[in-house]
Amino acid sequence: MPKMKTHRGAAKRFKKTGTGKIVRHHAYKSHILEKKTAKRKRNLRKSAIMHKTDAKRIARLIAYVK
Repeated sequence: MPKMKTHRGAAKRFKKTGTGKIVRHHAYKSHILEKKTAKRKRNLRKSAIMHKTDAKRIARLIAYVK
């Protein structure tokens, strides 16, 4: 059976940590920023760990990404 291909769109958006968890970035940070508080925008800059129910699905898409 041939190797699976990495989903290039997912590879640009997610990465794996050293322990194998999936890291993602927050949404709602690209426009309409005037009404958002500085605290909210600052917290949106940080990355987040993907919830385990979604992580399994994403892990299949980026199987070979380190």
